[in-house]
Amino acid sequence: MEHITRQTFLQQCFGLGTLAVLSPIMTYAQHESTSDENFYQQIVQANNKEVAKLLTVFSSDITEIRRRLGFDLANLAAGYAESTSQYYQKEELVIAMTKIIRFILKAQQADGTLNLGNLASPPDTAFILEPLCVAATIFKHNTTPILATLKELLKEFILKAGESLRVGGIHTPNHRWVVSAALAQINDLFPNPAYVKRIDEWLSENIYIDSDGHYLERSMIYAEVTDRCLITMARLLKRPTLLEPVRKNLNLTYFYIEPNGDLVTTDSRRQDQFMTINVLNHYHDYRYLAIKDNNAAFASITKFIEKVKGFDEKIMVDLLPFCLEEPTYLKPLPTPKAPSVNFEKFFKTTNLVRIRKNDTTSTIFGGADFPIIIASGRSTNSNLFAFRKGEAILKYLRFSTDFFSTGYFRSQGITYQDGKYILHQRIEAPYYQPLPKQFKKANGDYKHAPSTDGRFWNKMDFEHRPQSNVKIIDTTISIEEKDGINELIFSSKGTDGISVTIEFCFKEGGQLTGVKEVENSPNNYLLAGKTGEYTYGKDTIKFGQGINQHTKIKSLEGEMYSSHFGTLKTDGMYVYLTGITPFEHKITIG
Repeated sequence: MEHITRQTFLQQCFGLGTLAVLSPIMTYAQHESTSDENFYQQIVQANNKEVAKLLTVFSSDITEIRRRLGFDLANLAAGYAESTSQYYQKEELVIAMTKIIRFILKAQQADGTLNLGNLASPPDTAFILEPLCVAATIFKHNTTPILATLKELLKEFILKAGESLRVGGIHTPNHRWVVSAALAQINDLFPNPAYVKRIDEWLSENIYIDSDGHYLERSMIYAEVTDRCLITMARLLKRPTLLEPVRKNLNLTYFYIEPNGDLVTTDSRRQDQFMTINVLNHYHDYRYLAIKDNNAAFASITKFIEKVKGFDEKIMVDLLPFCLEEPTYLKPLPTPKAPSVNFEKFFKTTNLVRIRKNDTTSTIFGGADFPIIIASGRSTNSNLFAFRKGEAILKYLRFSTDFFSTGYFRSQGITYQDGKYILHQRIEAPYYQPLPKQFKKANGDYKHAPSTDGRFWNKMDFEHRPQSNVKIIDTTISIEEKDGINELIFSSKGTDGISVTIEFCFKEGGQLTGVKEVENSPNNYLLAGKTGEYTYGKDTIKFGQGINQHTKIKSLEGEMYSSHFGTLKTDGMYVYLTGITPFEHKITIG
């Protein structure tokens, strides 16, 4: 879109006579309401600040190929093209952009890819193509001679990279859509039926989304990537049906948003299942569909994200290029209508429960992938419960036993009964008898295989051995929420004398009372008394009743981790309740 058309568009949207005069930045974090006009001025101001920084950065040599270079070039392109920018048509921006694209071209492999994280990677190349294609689109109809070399260099890189995407492979489910979205952008710049043919080849595998709204990876990080890519393909290829899974996923995502903007990732199958991430990156997706669908709830979520900590630094800073490339983002939002902040949702496809009452939330999880194998792409999370009360955060609660070093409890699903969510796990650990005669080998070289309970491997041909002395541990945990108070009842039985441990991990930086610090073990505490309290800011979580029957609080993960010297321990303040089987104990958290 040409710049004059963009200016006219903005004037029509916002009723502006001119955009030449800018007011100081006023973030949504500071003001409850800001006009669309002021918001656009904030976007331009943010770009001004970023451009000023980039001009300093690129006065020195570029030494490392990184994805961020694409966004740097896009931000410089936006500053150059936007007439209200203080850098409008400044030659120094062209010099910096040319320097960036020359460096990227020098790093480009013979096949068109870049070494970005992975070697000669088509999908990683696709990620950097997104902002580079945005920059090329901004300049698409600009025939100013000073831009000629830059545009030619951009075209050279994009077309060569496009060929690598047209024939290259991928690693993960979302990579299919990352590559396809980049090809859609390239096709929009330099039409070629071969690009669309490759997109159709990937799309013919179909986009999986379950009945609750999860994509294959069940990851908030990669769900957002998928949403953004499907939006790109939908608008550039004129395929509106691609927006259907996006709507479904964004509807689900709302229920995973904590009051401060963090996202629940407990049921993820990717690396974010043990990370703290927030909703900021979903901003473009919610805003686009709020406007396109006149969706009042999505508009409210959009406004909420604008108030989340880090919005200016992580989102606003890169908004201008995307607004110039796709002006839909700048149309006024529909009148927001906030979705309910009081709900109880059971996501049966992943065995996750979310309960929210204003600024108090509970998360229950019982849906790991069995058998437990520690690998990216599998759900192995042992966080069975989490709780937030304003600023006070119980990051997770886990349950562990020393039953043959099987480690943390992982529920085999969730059932709902009489107002309670029931989690259950049964483990049988046998001893093995001699092999029957027909399976014995003269050289003693038996099949290398896992034990029948999956705890370890050896060349013992376990599947053909009779079993005896079978030991059992059977654990049931029921969780019931009542007016912001959660009651958890633990029952673990089968083999007597087994040490069990309930582990609380609170957000670091808070204050614990009613607990006793474990000697020579900072940030580890025992709750032997009736109740304990955790306070962060103005909010307090009360928990108890305590129990202290042993002091085994190390290596709770089990043998699958300890055999590789691994741990699942995160940053935090830990409180432990300990008991011996047969174990029956009730605690409340609220």
